[in-house]
Amino acid sequence: MNILRTDSDHPDFRALVALLDQDLALRDGEEHTFYAQFNKVDKINHVVLAFLGNQAVGCGAIRAYSPESMEVKRMFVLPNYRGQGIANTVLSELETWAAELGYTRCILETGKKQPEAIRLYQKSGYQIIPNYAPYEAVENSVCMEKNHPDYRPSPAE
Repeated sequence: MNILRTDSDHPDFRALVALLDQDLALRDGEEHTFYAQFNKVDKINHVVLAFLGNQAVGCGAIRAYSPESMEVKRMFVLPNYRGQGIANTVLSELETWAAELGYTRCILETGKKQPEAIRLYQKSGYQIIPNYAPYEAVENSVCMEKNHPDYRPSPAE
């Protein structure tokens, strides 16, 4: 597997995100329009693509959420390639990139209708937290966080 750091203009990222959006439209049903407004892919500067040979099989992105937090966005692996550690590799690369950029934690929002995503994030060390903006009152959202392993909060935090 090869990993490429790129941005949201990469055509393989755009193609994978189109498939992700189709999947989410089925899972989310009537709520899809609400979630879609927070998942635009314009001008994302930190995108990771996973390739097997010349085929892009997985993707993910990070976007600044606050001075200390990057938000993980647009995680997806083609169905025929799931269960092979691709999502874990993409997520790990995103976390490394966030740390290199000076961010101390990653946060994310996923849905209760995506139990495999919740399991992936929990296995990767993410903890469920109260829903953050703009998902505070959204019943089907699950928000999670992971601090960078080298980050040690000050006693005041």
